[in-house]
Amino acid sequence: MPFDHAPLKASWQSWITNDARPRAGPYWMQWLWTLLFSAALAVLFTVVGFMAYGRGEGAWRNLAGWAYWYGKNFIVCLTIGATIQLLFDLGRLTVARPERVARWPLVLRTVYFSGVPLLGVVLAWPLGLWLAGQNVLVWFGSSDGRNVIFGTVLLSLLITFLLHHWFASKAAEVDAERRATEAQLRLLQAQIEPHFLFNTLANVQSLMDHDLPKARAMLESFTDYLRVSLGSLRNAHSTVDQELHLARSYLELLHRRMEDRLRFEVSADDAARQLPLPPLLLQPLVENAVVHGLEPAIAGGRVQVSARVEGRQLVLEVRDDGRGLNAPPRAGTRSNGLALENIRQRLLTRYGSAAQLVVQAAEPGTLARITLPLETPFP
Repeated sequence: MPFDHAPLKASWQSWITNDARPRAGPYWMQWLWTLLFSAALAVLFTVVGFMAYGRGEGAWRNLAGWAYWYGKNFIVCLTIGATIQLLFDLGRLTVARPERVARWPLVLRTVYFSGVPLLGVVLAWPLGLWLAGQNVLVWFGSSDGRNVIFGTVLLSLLITFLLHHWFASKAAEVDAERRATEAQLRLLQAQIEPHFLFNTLANVQSLMDHDLPKARAMLESFTDYLRVSLGSLRNAHSTVDQELHLARSYLELLHRRMEDRLRFEVSADDAARQLPLPPLLLQPLVENAVVHGLEPAIAGGRVQVSARVEGRQLVLEVRDDGRGLNAPPRAGTRSNGLALENIRQRLLTRYGSAAQLVVQAAEPGTLARITLPLETPFP
């Protein structure tokens, strides 16, 4: 079985950007990236140190010396890296919660994400020297020590400046890649299945011969559904309320065709309705419930769509009492596996491991549940 690099990539990108989005991947991976980055930075400081103080013909070939000073530099770099990580974690829990950072102006974000690393260097560098076995007071009191301190601080400021701009450029690249992937997957999910389009128009055409009022009502429902769904396709942002409106429009249209074979309920608590939601994330689950769960059943059934807030999470559910997960696929329709995989990829792209889609048996029928971290409503 091939290794899935997607969670690893999402965690790395989350560590690089360190933005207002929920962190991807398990928490320990954030510390792993800090550890690896500190190890790489220690190599740089060791090389600079040998360039400045390595004297004698054999200094550069002294492997024991390299190992000794690399160990010292690694302890200092790791202490600084861990301190910066803890400062950012503390900020996420207090003054720099992700939902608050999302509303900050660019200048304030720049000051915060540049100032925290500098503060980490100031606080942790003496501690790192002490942990590395150096007498900090002697270091600060000697002429060579002050020169090293001055040079190290300048180098640290330069590295911080360069890393800030590099991280900013990488964050822009990651954000552009995330948006492109999201748009591509959203386009795939927004495609109207031909059999649904043709069946609806064929029903309208047949009704026009013997039940013109019903044909007109179905055509109005179809027009309303297209208007809402195309609006979701064009918009980069949506809300729970708008996506529930789309689900209701779709179910009302299907109800015109299936009549008593389709019953549905769409509900949400007040706290959930105005929350942001990626467009067309919920719709494929509603379509799956009808197309694969209820339409093939002679008696039809019921679809329940709901949205609620639980703690710091938004929970979306689509439940049907149809044929269930183990029923064979309906002839002439595509497998619902593609739609589910697209949803999972969109969740991973946008939220990392902080969101998930679970599909399970509902006894009877099927329950699909999406769990998302809460986001600040769009301005």
